[in-house]
Amino acid sequence: MATDVVMPQMGESIAEGTIVRWIKKVGDAVERDEPLLEISTDKVDAEIPSPAGGIVSEIRAGEGDTVPVNSVIAVIVETSSRPEAASTPQKGGEPETAMTPASAPAPEPAQSQRAGPRVSRGEDSLEATIRGRSSPLVRRIAREHNVDIAQIAGTGLAGRVTRDDILGFISTAAAKPDAAAAPPAASPARSVSGAATGAGLAGQTVPMTVMRKRIAEHMVASRRTSAHVHTVFEVNFSRVAEIRAAKKAEYELAGASLTYLAFITRAVAAALRAVPVVNASVEGDNIVYHRSVNIGVAVALEWGLIVPVIRNADTKTLLGLSQAIADLANRARSKQLKPDEVSGGTFTITNPGALGALFGMPVINQPQVAILGVGNIGKRPVVIGDALSIRPMGHLSLGYDHRIIDGSVADEFMSNVKRTLESWDSSDV
Repeated sequence: MATDVVMPQMGESIAEGTIVRWIKKVGDAVERDEPLLEISTDKVDAEIPSPAGGIVSEIRAGEGDTVPVNSVIAVIVETSSRPEAASTPQKGGEPETAMTPASAPAPEPAQSQRAGPRVSRGEDSLEATIRGRSSPLVRRIAREHNVDIAQIAGTGLAGRVTRDDILGFISTAAAKPDAAAAPPAASPARSVSGAATGAGLAGQTVPMTVMRKRIAEHMVASRRTSAHVHTVFEVNFSRVAEIRAAKKAEYELAGASLTYLAFITRAVAAALRAVPVVNASVEGDNIVYHRSVNIGVAVALEWGLIVPVIRNADTKTLLGLSQAIADLANRARSKQLKPDEVSGGTFTITNPGALGALFGMPVINQPQVAILGVGNIGKRPVVIGDALSIRPMGHLSLGYDHRIIDGSVADEFMSNVKRTLESWDSSDV
C-alpha cells in the first residue's frame, strides 16, 4: 500500500512551501510521525513528520523547490511492497532515477513531472522550454539577478538547470566579466537550514532564504508604515535579582529557568493592561484596541529570527511565563512551532542585551504599534541617595508608532514597567 506525502498547508494564508532538506532519502525506512523533511514558509520553518510508516519509494521535489500546498512531494510504501525502482534528488535538488535490476541501467527518462512542468505537444515556445528545465526557485533567482536561463547548460535530469547551476553561473559572472569563458564556479556552502554558512562567504553571492526574505520585506514595510520614535529607561534590577536568587532552585525543580526576561514579560503584561493604547494595532484608518494581551518574544535562530507568541500573557503566573518562554524558544530552534504560535501577537519583546548590547532601537512588528528592547543587565555604578553604589542595572527601550502613541503615553507605559520591576511584590512569584 502506498501513501502520498503532500506539502502541508502551514496556516490559513499559506499557499506554498519550500523544501529545505530531506531528512530521509529514497530507500530509507521511516516510522509514522518520524521527521521526514524540513520546509520553510513565510510563517515558520518546520520539520514535517511522516504520515505513515514504511519505505520512502519516491521523492518528487528536490531541496530548494517551492511547491504548492497539497502537491504530492513523496511516496511511502509498506515494507512488504517496496518497489524495484525509485527516485531520489541529487545535490542540486534534481531527481535521479535509481537502478532497476543491477544488470541493466534504467532507460533514459523522458521529460517527466519530476523533471519540471510537462511541456505539451506543440508547446515549443522558449518560455515553455525554460519552464520545463528549471524549478520555481531557479527562475526566481534568475529574475533577481537578470540571468537568462537559456544561457546556462543544465546538469540536472534532461538538461534541467539546477540551483547549483545558476548559483555557479552567477558566481562565475561576478568573478569574470566574460562568464562564458570562465570555468564553473563552486556552489556556495550551505547549512542544513538552507541559509548560507559563515565559512566561505567572502566574494560569493547567495540568494536569501525564504525566512530572510520575509524578514527583509517585513522590516522595510514597517519603516515605511510607522512613525518610529524610541524612548529609553534605566531600570534598577536589585529587587528582581534578590527574588531570582531566592527562587531559582525552586523554579528549576518545576522545570523552568527564572530569567530576567520572565520578570520583564510579566511587568509588560501588567503595563499593557494599565495603558491599553500600547496594546493596539492599526488596520487601515482604524485603531484596534485588543482585549487579549498576546506578547511575542523574539527568538534568534542560526538562520534568522522568529517571534513566537505567548497568548493571554497577563493571565499567566511568573512560573507560567518562564515555562512558556523556554518552551517556545526551544521549539522555535528545533523547528517544531505551529503557524498559529507565531501569529496574533499584540506586542513584542526583543532581547539584544543577550549578546551584550547596552540597548537597542528595535523596529516595530507590524501591525502592532510598539516593541520593547531589553538591554544587557549587569552590575554598574549608580547613585543611590547621595552615595555611589554597585547595582544590577539595565536599559529598556520602547519603539512606538507616533501616529498612535504620544510621547507622554509611551513614557507612562515605561514608568509603569520600571516601577513594577524596581518594587516587585514578593507575593507575585
